[in-house]
Amino acid sequence: MSEQQTVHTKGIVLHSQKLFVRMGVLPLLLFTAIIIFTGLSDNFLDKENLLNVARQSTYLAIVAMGQMLALLTGGFDLSVGKNVAITSVVGALIMSNLSASHPDATAMAIAAGILGGIAAGTLLGVINGLGVAVLEVSPFIMTLGTASISFGIALTLTSGVPVYGMPDAFGSIFGFGRFFDIPAPVYVTAAIAVIMYVLINWTRAGRYFYAIGGNIKASALSGIGTSFYLFMAYVVCGLLSSIAGILLTARLETGEANIGASLPLDSIAACVIGGVSLRGGTGRLGNVILGAVFIGLIQNGMDLAHIESYLQEVVIGILLILAVVADRLRQRVLLRIKD
Repeated sequence: MSEQQTVHTKGIVLHSQKLFVRMGVLPLLLFTAIIIFTGLSDNFLDKENLLNVARQSTYLAIVAMGQMLALLTGGFDLSVGKNVAITSVVGALIMSNLSASHPDATAMAIAAGILGGIAAGTLLGVINGLGVAVLEVSPFIMTLGTASISFGIALTLTSGVPVYGMPDAFGSIFGFGRFFDIPAPVYVTAAIAVIMYVLINWTRAGRYFYAIGGNIKASALSGIGTSFYLFMAYVVCGLLSSIAGILLTARLETGEANIGASLPLDSIAACVIGGVSLRGGTGRLGNVILGAVFIGLIQNGMDLAHIESYLQEVVIGILLILAVVADRLRQRVLLRIKD
């Protein structure tokens, strides 16, 4: 091989390594999933099915965007699933009670239920933030504890029975509504994605989230209020999880304490598959959203292929492990490129 060919080959390898560091394994996984499930089902690429995937992915995408903030700061939030549950229960109870007592005040009942549910979920995020940032409790213990507490409260409020009696307009607008043939939850997710993109990439707070995850001690020494931004990461995560809870409640048309059980694993998987490092300080919002869509595609494709739901959990677990392995490889490649 000539010297010119050697230089060209090294350039290609270096470019591939940089692309891998930037994008991770997500593009390859997406391409592979589309090829496999297109072969398994003729309906996979139908417009209606793709719209269904988009709608189903919105809930996970919203939660994953919040989970990304916790991961960027070097932690994670295991309470996101129970946050969705307590939001669903509180919002549904408020709506059903107001709807029963004031049947003509539909708009008021819906607005009060949405605000009440979001307030409950955000409060959970505030408690997580205080525990992690102020009391310096491990994110694992803090969020696991609040998950158990909120789940117990949700079961107590409902006695394990789904909450019915919400206004029909709530489900027809936020759950099943379409505008220009695109599901309403997709618009909500797109709006949140724009806000989060601005927050993460164009504000001082976004830079601080990355800095804290990269080196919290150095961030504190440089004058960053690390406790405040750690606190805000979990508050925003709680807020976004509660919004997902409201949308999912509208889709189910019931308030349930048992929804969202898989969201902690799925949201972390979406982030890691999208290139967010478990060590903190690394990740791109667009890739996280694509990671959520990828998991939605996988679940939808397996449903069309008549694969049991239990085996679907196995597949998600395997993908998470592969994503973590890929993350370690990315870190090694990054160090090699820097050297």
